[in-house]
Amino acid sequence: MHGPINPALSLKVALRETDGVRRRLESGRLRPNSPYELSYAITSSLIHHLETFIEEVTADVWHLEQRVTGGQLGNPEEFLEELFQARHGLLAVRTMGALGAEVYGRLATLDARVPAGDLPLVMDLVDQLTRIKNLADGEREYLQGVIEFYRARAETKMTVAAERLAVIAVVTLPITALSSIYGMNIIVHEHTELPQLVVVLTIMAVMSALLLTWAKRRGWW
Repeated sequence: MHGPINPALSLKVALRETDGVRRRLESGRLRPNSPYELSYAITSSLIHHLETFIEEVTADVWHLEQRVTGGQLGNPEEFLEELFQARHGLLAVRTMGALGAEVYGRLATLDARVPAGDLPLVMDLVDQLTRIKNLADGEREYLQGVIEFYRARAETKMTVAAERLAVIAVVTLPITALSSIYGMNIIVHEHTELPQLVVVLTIMAVMSALLLTWAKRRGWW
């Protein structure tokens, strides 16, 4: 029933569904007449917990979306971790629902081995597991939209920052070139030539203003 258990998983959580069914058997509230009825009880309990988990993740996704649209992201790495943890949880539930539906769907085709009275139970489990898969798929697609919006916003901010840095580089490049040439040893003075200094600074200011104006007309900033 349980198979290999992840060491990080609490044994109480791993045995939750089977312990619940066992208590119902001991109390007399559940009296299965066939293995199919017992399987139905255990799997239905598991499906109930999966549905509850999807509801919890849905609430988390809603809060994540509010943080993305509101720009209240906090630490980007931690926020991205929250997004992918939510998606991983939905993907795990989706996988469990899909595989379970395939297993019980195969049982439903074995008419010779499944008693007619138990066949509706098997078909109902197929329907429940398929519904779980569809719910997880729908919520995962919605979460993927939130992730893509977050990535688009982050990439846009990086693009804008790169454009502004490019404008700064373009504006300062001719000034740097002029100051480098003027600072060479081929120009030597015993003292500061104030008129010459004013002319050079004026040329630098004019060059920067022209480049800024050109960048503004191009829509770079």
